[in-house]
Amino acid sequence: MSGVQRLSRRVFLRQFGTTSFAIAVFGLSACSASEPGVKSSATPATGSMTAEDLSTTTTSPPTVSTVSGAPLTYRRVKLGSVSAYILVRSGSAAIVDTGVSGSASDIEAGLRGAGLSWNDVEHVVLTHRHPDHIGSAEAVLMAAAEATAYAGGADLPHIPAPRPIIPVADGDEVFGLQVIHTPGHTPGHICVLDPTEGILVAGDALNGADGGVIGPNPSFTPDMDLANQSVKKLAGFSFETVLFGHGEPVEIGAGSLVAALAADL
Repeated sequence: MSGVQRLSRRVFLRQFGTTSFAIAVFGLSACSASEPGVKSSATPATGSMTAEDLSTTTTSPPTVSTVSGAPLTYRRVKLGSVSAYILVRSGSAAIVDTGVSGSASDIEAGLRGAGLSWNDVEHVVLTHRHPDHIGSAEAVLMAAAEATAYAGGADLPHIPAPRPIIPVADGDEVFGLQVIHTPGHTPGHICVLDPTEGILVAGDALNGADGGVIGPNPSFTPDMDLANQSVKKLAGFSFETVLFGHGEPVEIGAGSLVAALAADL
């Protein structure tokens, strides 16, 4: 993947001044490839993709460099019917999705359980614009004052935040996480993949059910044809674990389950 990754002073000190590295995942943010922490070979997305776009541009996953360091771990924060995730590596965190309104205290408790605080959160990634995933984005970004936020460009107009969110596009890299544009559930829906540890954070592009994997909920997915194409796209990536917005994580054999699901669509 071409491009030069620019780092903020805070991220530079963490990655090069020490051996620590961390990622937390909870749910809302966006950013351009020219912003700190983002590496891109594509123009930031500003709209939804068609099924034809998916079929012609995603026959193989984009090549992406990864961040070296200690193994990635994750903590799930259950927020009623939805979950947020904190990804951690050597003392730093990235939050993916923020749950419903009023969830910031539960997310903070998750950070404390990992031995971290809001000061250790460097990135907040929002998978899509639905209120059960971005409901606490403003509070989380106020608490994690130095964190950079990211989200898919097409969803940005619907995401309130106390500071700019960076739009990310298919193939971008945020702190070692590969961004995968998975439209259908919403036009700007994204998933993020840690290719080294084989961990996919799927938002609502996939759901967990009975220990397995199902597709997005049709009741909240305006374009199921495109959403199903996104499931097929995800089946082309390699991962062992998948973390859902809704449903129990699958930690073994998740990639095979998604491939089987895609084959039936």
